[in-house]
Amino acid sequence: MKAPIWEHSEEFKTKANITRFMNFVNKQHGLSVGSYDELYDWSINNIPDFWASVWEFADIKASKPYDTVATNLDQMEGCKWFQGAWLNYAENILRYRDDETALIFKGEAQEAVRMTYAELYDQVARLAKSLRQSGLKVGDRVASFMPNMIETVVAGLATASIGAIFATTSPDFGVKGALDRIRQIEPKFFFTANGYSYNGRAFDSLEKAADIVKELPSIEKVIVVPYTEKRADISHVPNSIHYEDFLFKDSGLEIQFEQLPFDHPLYILYTAGTTGAPKCIVQGAGNTLIHLFKEHILQYNFSREDKFFWFTTSAWMLWHWTVGLLAVGPTIILYDGAPFYPDIGTFWKLAQDEKVTVFGTSPAYLSAIEKRGLKPMKEHDLSNLRMVVNSAAPLSAEGFEYVYRDIKKDIWLASVSGGTDMLGGFLEPNPLGPVYVPELQCRGLGLKVEVFDERGNSVINQPGELVVTAPFPSMPIYFWNDKDGQKYHASYFNVYPNVWQHGDWMEITETGGAIIYGRSDATLNPGGARIGTAEIYSTVETIDEVEDSVSVGQDWQNDVRVILFVKLKGGVKLTEDLIQKIKTTIRQSSSPRHVPAKIIAVDDIPYSNIGKKVELAVKNVISNRPVPNIDNLRNPESLNLYKDLKELQT
Repeated sequence: MKAPIWEHSEEFKTKANITRFMNFVNKQHGLSVGSYDELYDWSINNIPDFWASVWEFADIKASKPYDTVATNLDQMEGCKWFQGAWLNYAENILRYRDDETALIFKGEAQEAVRMTYAELYDQVARLAKSLRQSGLKVGDRVASFMPNMIETVVAGLATASIGAIFATTSPDFGVKGALDRIRQIEPKFFFTANGYSYNGRAFDSLEKAADIVKELPSIEKVIVVPYTEKRADISHVPNSIHYEDFLFKDSGLEIQFEQLPFDHPLYILYTAGTTGAPKCIVQGAGNTLIHLFKEHILQYNFSREDKFFWFTTSAWMLWHWTVGLLAVGPTIILYDGAPFYPDIGTFWKLAQDEKVTVFGTSPAYLSAIEKRGLKPMKEHDLSNLRMVVNSAAPLSAEGFEYVYRDIKKDIWLASVSGGTDMLGGFLEPNPLGPVYVPELQCRGLGLKVEVFDERGNSVINQPGELVVTAPFPSMPIYFWNDKDGQKYHASYFNVYPNVWQHGDWMEITETGGAIIYGRSDATLNPGGARIGTAEIYSTVETIDEVEDSVSVGQDWQNDVRVILFVKLKGGVKLTEDLIQKIKTTIRQSSSPRHVPAKIIAVDDIPYSNIGKKVELAVKNVISNRPVPNIDNLRNPESLNLYKDLKELQT
């Protein structure tokens, strides 16, 4: 077996939360579990006992205890968790109410704003009171068009305390991109900031917010949070009120935490929109809570002493994941702005100044700072940093080496992978195991993750489909407006009966870790932001010069870049002006993340015999991989147009 690049100290392993948990389950169940692998095997072979132990170890607060841990455990789509239990998500998240710092918000060009746990509780109480008085009820929807700032967290928790459902989009979305998501859920309340910051500029959000709200008759009130201006003119935004005018004036309130069933809806997150409008994933309150407790406490070893930073927008599942971390009690640093403004060392200066202990990042970011010659360990004091977490894409061997050479020699580097679909990770940090290059450390506890070959057999040391073969609590409880469950079933269970297919191409290694080679489906994933091809197509179709198109993700420099192939109308040439027109149209209609890195003209677009574009076939061709089921293509000869393209080499 190969040698690790780094290992935990024996002192760390002895004091780790997961060691306390092993001692707990050993005593509770008469076991002698002594390693991560043994604990993992027990957790997937004794699923109800494992999750019941997590419930007790994390001290989940419930007004009514559960009757059964899991029913219909042999049915992925029919399994129900912790039936009989009644609780409130926000009550569990807001368990700390002291003077320790809960949140630090750093806007790009502004001084940091700090909020203690006591102040956070008070702010949530005041906002929840106002929302209740304004008519927000259990099951209503609240939409957010906000930067990653403190008020976004407050709005989400206030919504959850009432038992309403919170859904986030980011202000860098275009009006169409936001409406494609928000329109489906018919929200009653809408939160927006007056602007956001990026690369040294302040951008107005209110024009877009006004256009969005005018298309949503369900919205009764728009709450405008001050950010880029202290008190912006909101007269053109229908049904709007300033946040400070809406917030209940009195402090010292007790929150009325609505007690609801374990699987009551908490969040709506959106799929990438690969086959049409983005689907609305509904995550349950208790389902999310127990999964995040498992990750934060056992896999990441978080404690109240930690200071956590991970650059994200409120539209990414990582925002929801981060809010859940408040239940463990660390300090969370929120950021709005560009990663390299005012300079490339911005995040590392932030890590130094705020004494960050856990720093989340992506391969694209690490590759960018390495290419520019940044050596954070030489330029910043990172003595408090204990862990670097990598997600969004596989980290290359060179990325591992860069972290240990130029960021910190004694550091826990955890490359992880999961998804919006389950609001967490399938491949997780291992507080007891070594780090191997270029592997993700381990499969997450309680998650029966396997790799299937082309025949549907479970394999080790061989690439194949990432699948999950037993239910887990944080599976979506359903999709919005999917009464018969067909969209839900088609998203995960169409390929393997009663087995979750995630859409990643992966190998489980002899070390117990994993290597992910990229997506196995048509979802694009640049920089960790899941993007659906359908959103790009719906915009490109409005451009007169373009007859047809197909978009795929190309693995490129430790990340994924979006490639758009266009079939132009007769006589039209792909000029620089047309390329810029296409990019500008996509940016304005969807978001900057949807803009292709390359636009390439081709003479034909491949289709299946049933008339569907075959993105995966194109991706396989440009990746020099074989194309399965080529007989199912209507025009298989068109794939030759995508071979060995010079434009894809730079």
